[in-house]
This record gives sequence, C-alpha cells and structure tokens, in this order.
Amino acid sequence: MTKVLMLKSSILGEYSQSSALVDYASKKWSAQGVEITTRDLGSNPVPMLDGEIAAGLRGGDNLSERQLTALALSDELVAEIKAHDTIVIAAPMYNFSIPTTLKSWIDFIARAGVTFAYTDKGPVGLIEGKRAIIVTTRGGAHKGGSTDHVVPYLTTVLGFIGITQVETVYAEALNMGPDAAEVGISQAKQAIDAMTL
Repeated sequence: MTKVLMLKSSILGEYSQSSALVDYASKKWSAQGVEITTRDLGSNPVPMLDGEIAAGLRGGDNLSERQLTALALSDELVAEIKAHDTIVIAAPMYNFSIPTTLKSWIDFIARAGVTFAYTDKGPVGLIEGKRAIIVTTRGGAHKGGSTDHVVPYLTTVLGFIGITQVETVYAEALNMGPDAAEVGISQAKQAIDAMTL
C-alpha cells in the first residue's frame, strides 16, 4: 500500500491556503485507500538549529539532555521519510523564501552519514526511491522567475538527500484580487487531481 507523508509548514493555522491544499490531496488519496501521515510543523515546530543542537546531531559521547532530545527527534523525522513512498511538502512563500518551520525540519533531516554522504566524487544522497511533491502558495506571481527561491531551494535540498523525483503544485497570485486567487487555487487543485490518480 502506498504511504504518503504530508508536511504542513504554515504558521496561519486554519487560515492557511497551503495546508488546505494539502488537506485536499489527503482526502483524494484517503478515498483510494492510501495511508496518510500528517506532520504539522506550524503547530508542532521543530526546534531552531543552534550550535549546541548542531553538535548533538553529529552524535558522539557526553551529549547533553537537550542534544539527546534533538538527536532522537532527528532520527524520528528521518525514519518518517524512509517509511513513506511520497512526501508532500506544503511550502508557502514567506518573504521570497520558505517558512522557518520548514527550514528547521530540513536542518534536522539533512545529516551527513544519515541522509547524505560525502565521497571522493562529491555528496551522494542516501534516501532513494521516494517521490516528493512541493505544494507552494504565493501572494504574487513568481513561477519560473528570479524571485522564486522556494522551488529551486527545495529541489536542491531534496536532490541532495537523494530524492530526485520532484513535482510542484503552484497556487499563485492569491493576494492579487479574488478572481486571480480563485484561478490560482483552481489550477492547484487540478494539478493535485492529476497527481493523485
């Protein structure tokens, strides 16, 4: 059975458009018997990376209680990725980038020797055979332009850990008037419909 991990990252709770689109995809897949796991990074955030946590994520002896807690959470997040076939990442654009909630998750799952390895030929991703879908919402229109730092960044990060099958759902122009917003959401739902067949 297909297993899908849904990652929400918005800080807007019930008002989040990216979370609503992820929920829409969840309902489509659930109706087909797909097993869904949802992690809401907005309501249950991963701690922000600092020097102590970064050192703890490398493992070793004499770790502090805080480092051990962070390492255990990191192991849980990595295991979660490995246990699912598809990872759906809700990535609203905040000030031309991703939410800090999503960046913290990335900092906890991008670990040398765990999700990627350095070799004499360069870095190699260790998470293989996964599909990722980025669901990105924006107030303006940025797709394919120089102001879109969300999709290129996430594609790079995912590829770095070995996830190279990446698709993107765009919901754009959501703050450019009700008509534009309606079109943006409708197009996003059509893209989700095609991906959840």
